Amino acid sequence: MMQISTIAIRVLALFLLMGAVTAPGGAKAENLVAALSNTQLVITSDYTGSSLAVFGTIESDAQTVPRVGSYDIVITIRGPRQAMTIREKSAFGFIWLNREQQKFPQAPAFLGVFSSRPIADITSEALRNRLKIGLDAVVGAPDFTNDRDTRDEPFRQALLRLKKQDNLYLQNEKGVVFLTPSLFKASVYIPATAPPGNYEVEVALFVDTALLSRHFSSFELIKSGFEQQVGDIAREWSLAYGLATALLAVFFGWLANVLFRRD
Repeated sequence: MMQISTIAIRVLALFLLMGAVTAPGGAKAENLVAALSNTQLVITSDYTGSSLAVFGTIESDAQTVPRVGSYDIVITIRGPRQAMTIREKSAFGFIWLNREQQKFPQAPAFLGVFSSRPIADITSEALRNRLKIGLDAVVGAPDFTNDRDTRDEPFRQALLRLKKQDNLYLQNEKGVVFLTPSLFKASVYIPATAPPGNYEVEVALFVDTALLSRHFSSFELIKSGFEQQVGDIAREWSLAYGLATALLAVFFGWLANVLFRRD
């Protein structure tokens, strides 16, 4: 009798749990839908940069519990990875000498962060560092370079400063605009100095400092026309390309000497 009672209690508890999960008004996570205005940007002879729109919506149904706080969006765009070396220089008399250096083997060539409001107000510092949300969190991540306790910190900051000067690392905390409470849009400018390659786009949805969902996509920045042909020749026929470039330099040097020679 005791065994039957125990089984009955467990079955009843299971039904109650299932009812709580499937009951109307039960908690259900929102669905984040995002898209890009272009999946391919083209570099031409008169290229001065490209503009890209990232837009999306937050879908919910009748069973979703209304949120007390408003939604927040953070969009992170990472360009092609490239190896970089930051060197520390010091003056020795009238010359500058390289001293310590730090290598960044997989640093994004371009890094843009766009949010609906200041990132410090969107989520906690611990979550930002874990999810790599924001420029400081990405550059300060342990896997961004070889971690050397505090000795690598000046090199990380130097890389961040140099990239910001070239407009290749940027953070716009008003870059995402909500057109409606659930529809958002961000306008992204890719400068002409950004290299061709694959660009990764991450859209993160937050509410009340908690991460609800993430969406991942990508676009390509490619060369077209004469620039593409020159690039292909330089890669596939590197020796011939180098010799041709040297001969052209010698020819134009000789031609300039003939034209501007004084008798």
